[in-house]
Amino acid sequence: MRPMLRKILALIDLPPAWLAAHVAAAWVLSLISPALFGAAGDWLGRALVILGVVITVIAAAQMTLHRTTVIPRRKPAALVTTGLFAVSRNPIYLADAVILLGAILWLDAILALPLVAVFVLLIQTRFIRDEETRLTMAFGPEFDLWAAHTPRWIGGRTPRK
Repeated sequence: MRPMLRKILALIDLPPAWLAAHVAAAWVLSLISPALFGAAGDWLGRALVILGVVITVIAAAQMTLHRTTVIPRRKPAALVTTGLFAVSRNPIYLADAVILLGAILWLDAILALPLVAVFVLLIQTRFIRDEETRLTMAFGPEFDLWAAHTPRWIGGRTPRK
Protein backbone atom coordinates (compact mmCIF):
# COMPACT_ATOMS: atom_id res chain seq x y z
CA MET A 1 0.00 0.00 0.00
CA ARG A 2 1.27 3.48 -0.82
CA PRO A 3 2.51 5.54 2.13
CA MET A 4 0.12 8.44 1.37
CA LEU A 5 -2.89 6.12 1.17
CA ARG A 6 -1.80 4.46 4.42
CA LYS A 7 -1.69 7.89 6.11
CA ILE A 8 -5.16 8.77 4.85
CA LEU A 9 -6.59 5.46 6.04
CA ALA A 10 -4.93 5.95 9.44
CA LEU A 11 -6.63 9.34 9.74
CA ILE A 12 -9.99 7.86 8.83
CA ASP A 13 -9.64 4.79 11.06
CA LEU A 14 -10.25 6.66 14.30
CA PRO A 15 -13.17 6.30 16.72
CA PRO A 16 -14.72 9.72 15.89
CA ALA A 17 -14.86 8.74 12.22
CA TRP A 18 -16.55 5.45 13.11
CA LEU A 19 -18.99 7.33 15.35
CA ALA A 20 -19.79 9.75 12.51
CA ALA A 21 -20.34 6.83 10.13
CA HIS A 22 -22.73 5.17 12.58
CA VAL A 23 -24.63 8.43 13.16
CA ALA A 24 -24.90 8.84 9.37
CA ALA A 25 -26.24 5.29 9.08
CA ALA A 26 -28.75 6.08 11.85
CA TRP A 27 -29.87 9.14 9.90
CA VAL A 28 -30.40 7.03 6.76
CA LEU A 29 -32.37 4.49 8.79
CA SER A 30 -34.43 7.32 10.32
CA LEU A 31 -35.79 7.99 6.83
CA ILE A 32 -37.52 4.60 6.83
CA SER A 33 -38.06 4.04 10.58
CA PRO A 34 -41.54 4.33 12.01
CA ALA A 35 -41.87 7.31 14.37
CA LEU A 36 -41.88 5.94 17.89
CA PHE A 37 -39.95 8.13 20.31
CA GLY A 38 -41.52 11.52 19.56
CA ALA A 39 -40.85 14.49 21.83
CA ALA A 40 -39.52 12.27 24.61
CA GLY A 41 -36.93 10.88 22.19
CA ASP A 42 -35.93 14.40 21.18
CA TRP A 43 -35.43 15.46 24.79
CA LEU A 44 -33.68 12.28 25.95
CA GLY A 45 -31.60 12.08 22.76
CA ARG A 46 -30.31 15.63 23.15
CA ALA A 47 -29.56 15.00 26.84
CA LEU A 48 -27.57 11.85 25.99
CA VAL A 49 -25.60 13.64 23.26
CA ILE A 50 -24.73 16.44 25.69
CA LEU A 51 -23.83 13.91 28.41
CA GLY A 52 -21.56 12.06 25.97
CA VAL A 53 -19.80 15.26 24.94
CA VAL A 54 -19.31 16.26 28.60
CA ILE A 55 -17.87 12.84 29.46
CA THR A 56 -15.52 13.04 26.48
CA VAL A 57 -14.26 16.49 27.44
CA ILE A 58 -13.70 15.51 31.09
CA ALA A 59 -11.93 12.25 30.20
CA ALA A 60 -9.74 13.96 27.59
CA ALA A 61 -8.86 16.65 30.14
CA GLN A 62 -7.91 13.98 32.67
CA MET A 63 -5.65 12.30 30.11
CA THR A 64 -4.11 15.66 29.18
CA LEU A 65 -3.42 16.45 32.85
CA HIS A 66 -1.58 13.11 33.09
CA ARG A 67 0.32 14.01 29.91
CA THR A 68 -0.74 10.96 27.98
CA THR A 69 -2.27 10.61 24.55
CA VAL A 70 -5.96 10.46 23.74
CA ILE A 71 -5.14 9.16 20.24
CA PRO A 72 -5.54 5.40 19.82
CA ARG A 73 -2.51 3.35 18.74
CA ARG A 74 -0.04 5.83 20.21
CA LYS A 75 2.26 4.88 23.06
CA PRO A 76 0.72 5.77 26.44
CA ALA A 77 2.86 7.90 28.74
CA ALA A 78 0.74 7.39 31.86
CA LEU A 79 -1.94 5.09 33.19
CA VAL A 80 -4.96 7.16 34.23
CA THR A 81 -6.95 5.32 36.91
CA THR A 82 -8.73 8.13 38.76
CA GLY A 83 -11.79 10.25 38.06
CA LEU A 84 -13.89 8.84 35.23
CA PHE A 85 -11.24 6.15 34.70
CA ALA A 86 -12.11 4.71 38.13
CA VAL A 87 -15.62 3.98 36.82
CA SER A 88 -14.77 2.84 33.26
CA ARG A 89 -11.50 1.88 31.59
CA ASN A 90 -12.85 3.50 28.41
CA PRO A 91 -14.95 6.53 29.30
CA ILE A 92 -14.42 8.20 25.91
CA TYR A 93 -15.60 5.13 24.01
CA LEU A 94 -18.49 4.82 26.45
CA ALA A 95 -19.32 8.46 25.74
CA ASP A 96 -19.23 7.74 22.00
CA ALA A 97 -21.78 4.95 22.47
CA VAL A 98 -23.95 7.29 24.57
CA ILE A 99 -23.73 9.94 21.83
CA LEU A 100 -24.77 7.36 19.22
CA LEU A 101 -27.72 6.21 21.32
CA GLY A 102 -28.71 9.83 21.87
CA ALA A 103 -28.53 10.55 18.15
CA ILE A 104 -30.70 7.51 17.40
CA LEU A 105 -33.35 8.64 19.89
CA TRP A 106 -33.16 12.23 18.65
CA LEU A 107 -33.53 11.07 15.03
CA ASP A 108 -36.40 8.78 16.06
CA ALA A 109 -34.66 5.90 14.28
CA ILE A 110 -35.79 2.74 16.05
CA LEU A 111 -34.37 0.62 13.22
CA ALA A 112 -30.93 2.03 14.04
CA LEU A 113 -30.84 0.78 17.65
CA PRO A 114 -28.74 -2.31 16.72
CA LEU A 115 -26.05 0.09 15.51
CA VAL A 116 -25.14 0.76 19.14
CA ALA A 117 -24.17 -2.89 19.64
CA VAL A 118 -22.35 -2.93 16.30
CA PHE A 119 -20.43 0.22 17.28
CA VAL A 120 -19.45 -1.19 20.69
CA LEU A 121 -18.23 -4.44 19.12
CA LEU A 122 -16.30 -2.58 16.44
CA ILE A 123 -14.60 -0.25 18.95
CA GLN A 124 -13.75 -3.16 21.20
CA THR A 125 -12.16 -5.20 18.41
CA ARG A 126 -10.48 -2.37 16.45
CA PHE A 127 -9.23 -0.23 19.33
CA ILE A 128 -9.76 -1.41 22.91
CA ARG A 129 -8.02 -4.79 22.68
CA ASP A 130 -4.96 -3.21 21.07
CA GLU A 131 -4.92 -0.44 23.68
CA GLU A 132 -5.13 -2.98 26.49
CA THR A 133 -2.15 -4.83 25.02
CA ARG A 134 -0.19 -1.57 24.86
CA LEU A 135 -1.13 -0.72 28.44
CA THR A 136 -0.14 -4.19 29.64
CA MET A 137 3.24 -3.87 27.93
CA ALA A 138 3.79 -0.36 29.29
CA PHE A 139 2.48 -0.74 32.83
CA GLY A 140 2.32 -4.50 33.52
CA PRO A 141 0.91 -5.36 36.94
CA GLU A 142 -0.34 -1.82 37.54
CA PHE A 143 -2.63 -2.13 34.50
CA ASP A 144 -3.66 -5.66 35.45
CA LEU A 145 -4.69 -4.54 38.94
CA TRP A 146 -6.68 -1.59 37.59
CA ALA A 147 -8.31 -3.77 34.90
CA ALA A 148 -9.28 -6.34 37.52
CA HIS A 149 -11.23 -3.71 39.48
CA THR A 150 -12.51 -1.40 36.75
CA PRO A 151 -14.98 -2.50 34.06
CA ARG A 152 -14.10 -2.08 30.41
CA TRP A 153 -17.31 -0.15 29.76
CA ILE A 154 -19.36 0.50 32.90
CA GLY A 155 -21.15 -1.44 35.60
CA GLY A 156 -19.87 -4.65 37.16
CA ARG A 157 -16.39 -5.98 36.62
CA THR A 158 -15.90 -7.08 33.02
CA PRO A 159 -13.42 -9.89 32.44
CA ARG A 160 -10.61 -8.96 30.07
CA LYS A 161 -10.06 -11.24 27.11
